[in-house]
Amino acid sequence: MYHKPVLLNKSIEGLNINPDGIYFDVTFGGGGHSKEILKNLSNKGHLYAIDRDPDAHKNTIDDKRFTLIYGNFRYIKNYIEFYKLDGIDGILADFGVSSHQFDISDRGFSFRLGGNLDMRMNPEQTTKASDILNQYSDEDLYRIFKTYCDIHNPGKLVKSIVEYRQQNTFEDIEGFIELLRPIMPYNREIKYKAQIFQALRIEVNDEINSLNEFLDTISAVLHKGGRLSAISYHSLEDRPVKNLIKTGNTKGNLEKDIFGQTDLPFKAINRKIIIPNEQEINENPRAKSAKLRIAEKI
Repeated sequence: MYHKPVLLNKSIEGLNINPDGIYFDVTFGGGGHSKEILKNLSNKGHLYAIDRDPDAHKNTIDDKRFTLIYGNFRYIKNYIEFYKLDGIDGILADFGVSSHQFDISDRGFSFRLGGNLDMRMNPEQTTKASDILNQYSDEDLYRIFKTYCDIHNPGKLVKSIVEYRQQNTFEDIEGFIELLRPIMPYNREIKYKAQIFQALRIEVNDEINSLNEFLDTISAVLHKGGRLSAISYHSLEDRPVKNLIKTGNTKGNLEKDIFGQTDLPFKAINRKIIIPNEQEINENPRAKSAKLRIAEKI
């Protein structure tokens, strides 16, 4: 299977689907969430989906109520304008990397499989993980590993990278892992490698900036009563979603008017984070860190 959808039932229920409504699945992947949304739509409803990975487009759905867009969800407002929509009734977002991307060694997302240091979600973009390791300044490397992963020795890691590339070139995952071995914390090697690869992947795909741009746009495109159903996998993804719901913006700044009143665009549907149950985690271990937040446009 290309990708087993995480929190499928809960995320779809959270949309509170209007059968005649217009919906967006902004992270199409294997199409699991999209297929479930379509089951709830009438002939008047329509689902638009977005994905920047060409492999995902091989999973397109043959349905007149469905349109698959090749692009980045950060531009959702542009797509809505292009299709001349006056607004939409719901958005589903699953911010995780698909199982397919992890399981194909040529894509370079997994430290377990070897292969090239690539990590591009869109293979047409130019910057790969190897380019970052070979070309970024000390300061930018430090920023990546300090900001995008929770490791205690970013300076030591950067020093090792800079020393290595003075006489060598980063190309494959195996060589990079060998560089990491002397500095990996004892008994935390797997977690350390996962954190480093996460940081590189986020930088390669500009994931956090894309996420923030997308989230800061959606209050303008959702109809009143429209829902956001968002699944995140780590705090860098979950925090801006939480901030948006609580304060109306990804920075978490609660803005007040001259009378000291707040005009929040969303209300939280679930007061507690929704997480996978034990059965789902057993069937799909990658769902373990998933968190679902649901919000409604006021």
